[in-house]
Amino acid sequence: MYLSYPYYYRSPFTPIWAISTIEAIELIKEAVQGERNDELFYDSLIKLAPNSYQAEIIEGIRNDERGHNQMFRQMYTDFTGQKIMEASNEKAEPVESYILGLQKAFQGELAAIEKYRSIWFGLPQGIYKDTLWGIITDEQKHADKYNNLLIYNLSR
Repeated sequence: MYLSYPYYYRSPFTPIWAISTIEAIELIKEAVQGERNDELFYDSLIKLAPNSYQAEIIEGIRNDERGHNQMFRQMYTDFTGQKIMEASNEKAEPVESYILGLQKAFQGELAAIEKYRSIWFGLPQGIYKDTLWGIITDEQKHADKYNNLLIYNLSR
């Protein structure tokens, strides 16, 4: 039988993903650029989609990324009092083929989930942590959609 001790008697536990709030804020700054890069990449991928149904799926994901970018920007401003400046001369990364683009997008979404989970552990309780949880679940949904598109296109 296990003994159950009240929470305040337990030894401190730190998850392996735990980071400081300062580190989380720096990762938020990186996330702004990552979301922008994804948006540009998905714009290119949309042009290669074999039909409007698949293009619409990627457009929806791209639009989510735009929203994430804005939320990360607002979080960064709220934490630091500074705005993140946009690079106006960004160019989309070339997409070699639709299938390779889907694979890259799928892997990118999974990598974003890992990064955002680290940020989540570094944020204080409240609206920012809740907002990031929504972004994380969006990224998981995006990975699922890209995985579905990959399976569909590879099986043809």
